[in-house]
Amino acid sequence: MLAARPKTLSGAAVPVMIGLSLSYADIGAERFDVIPALLCLLFAFIMQIDANFVNDYFDYMRGNDDETRLGPRRACAQGWITIRNMRKAIFLTTLVACCVGLPLVCYGGLSMILVGAVCVLFCFLYTTSLSYLGLGDVLVLVFFGIVPVCVIYYIMTGTLTMHAFIASVACGFVIDTLLLVNNYRDMENDRSAGKKTLVVRIGAKGGRLFYLAVGIVAVVIGGVFMHDKYMWASVLPLFYLCFHYKSYRKMVRINKGKALNLVLGETARNMFLYGLLVSVGFLFC
Repeated sequence: MLAARPKTLSGAAVPVMIGLSLSYADIGAERFDVIPALLCLLFAFIMQIDANFVNDYFDYMRGNDDETRLGPRRACAQGWITIRNMRKAIFLTTLVACCVGLPLVCYGGLSMILVGAVCVLFCFLYTTSLSYLGLGDVLVLVFFGIVPVCVIYYIMTGTLTMHAFIASVACGFVIDTLLLVNNYRDMENDRSAGKKTLVVRIGAKGGRLFYLAVGIVAVVIGGVFMHDKYMWASVLPLFYLCFHYKSYRKMVRINKGKALNLVLGETARNMFLYGLLVSVGFLFC
């Protein structure tokens, strides 16, 4: 259970919430199909757990989860799960995710197989190589924003709209705040391990300012909804900004050390609040 990191599941839930609420607003209750909606939610949750297992395993194998780690303890590094059993867990979780996602072919067509395959591929590439190149933030934007929101909207409605794309980009930016504060906390450890995250590249001050800016940009992007029937989906997230700025100020005040885990928890809460506010905003239309 600890290796699955239940607290991170909000990162998987938010894009699903936004994609489903927007599709519900556009097609109405009569055409909204609960079965693919549940399949999308399950697939997102299982893939998030799979990514956490992969991260736990490969970071341990690289020696990145040693005694200097400031974040929550990891299963492989602590010896809670053997390397062999973690490999089994990764294989079984990936298999279950594929089995859950496969029926979506009936709703979104054969292209859903390609989408699922790409999700699985980058689930592994993120931890094994791309995060060490500083591409983690790009992958969050794509796989926690654009891909889930747009694909879910397409599955539910059979089409794509500019509103769905805008909502997906804003969603990706908000979820990236969680990665940013995580990488900010681990900056020194990542630098010594050769992990060139964005925060390592731009430094502590740049990382803090980027954290603040990403949340603001997400709400500004969502502001496009004010010009049409989705007005509430841009007005309600303004409340998110209040919490986001407060977390930023705490981040500046704490600056470094394990106490930044408090900001990490607040950021996860803020992220879920954003998803809830946007979803409610869509349902109000």
